[in-house]
Amino acid sequence: MQTIYADGIANMTLIDGVIRIDLVNVTSVEKDKDPNIQLTGRVALSLPALIRTHDQLTKMIDKMVADGILTRNTPPAN
Repeated sequence: MQTIYADGIANMTLIDGVIRIDLVNVTSVEKDKDPNIQLTGRVALSLPALIRTHDQLTKMIDKMVADGILTRNTPPAN
């Protein structure tokens, strides 16, 4: 199994019931310029797999909040 580190997501598309998520890494950051990014990989998920992934990510975030690793920001009032 290969481990891929990603700084974030650049693009997501839905084609024929498959979600494709482009993973990117920041290669350089210059003052007053957008960071340079490089495509590092792509994840393809079925719609049910995307929903399961969302559920797992939500549970992980909730656990990190409960453990004091993260704090939730209160949304600004409109």
